[in-house]
Amino acid sequence: MKYGICHLGVIPLRKENDHKSELTSQLLYGESFKIIDQRKDWFKIRLDWDKYEGWITQNQAVVIDEKEYKSLQDQVFIASTHLIDFVQLANTQIFPIPLGSDLRALSLLNHSIEYTPTKLTSQREAIVQTAYQFLHAPYLWGGKTPLGIDCSGLTQMVYKIHGIPLKRDAYQQAQQGTSLSFVEESQPGDLAFFDNNEGNITHVGILLQNHFILHAHGKVRIDRIDQTGIFNAEQQKHSHKLRLIKSIL
Repeated sequence: MKYGICHLGVIPLRKENDHKSELTSQLLYGESFKIIDQRKDWFKIRLDWDKYEGWITQNQAVVIDEKEYKSLQDQVFIASTHLIDFVQLANTQIFPIPLGSDLRALSLLNHSIEYTPTKLTSQREAIVQTAYQFLHAPYLWGGKTPLGIDCSGLTQMVYKIHGIPLKRDAYQQAQQGTSLSFVEESQPGDLAFFDNNEGNITHVGILLQNHFILHAHGKVRIDRIDQTGIFNAEQQKHSHKLRLIKSIL
């Protein structure tokens, strides 16, 4: 088995080993993975955090040995909590990494960073405050950063920053946690899921206080939510049909 780590700020994860293939997700700085296939200039990988699979180019990753890989897994997880941090290389050059990068990789890659973790009084408060940092990020299918993100990427990254694993896609996240019967039962930080006309879960957002929801739809935005779904005040109609609510915390 071969192992690797992302040593750049963000790289694309594609459905097939082709630059024109669909962007299904992204790797952020420090994310580790197993290499499960190799074709020409591409690796097929399985991410450690959510077991998501896809293809990356070989020149956008660093291959590490099993000992180095296991040393990463043994460390306490810590994520960057600023929109942008700057990593310094051994030659004093710097480059940016986005919110939610995995800082366990710094010593292995011989990088350094000036970093102070943000401390909040409760886990739910922390989840909500982190979610606000993504406000107005443009929607990007497969995206995971404040420069472009999709609905399940948003929920996954907000929870990941606080060390809580969520799967990558909305329908997978809907299988986690404890179901709640009504919006009124929910608390800030819970997740709401929405389905399409075929009954497939296609959307997810993070619940806030007073029946509001933060979600990625065109951009990361805040809308009203009721027992029917998300109400878009600009369009004066419901944009998403509520399927279920889950408490992950």
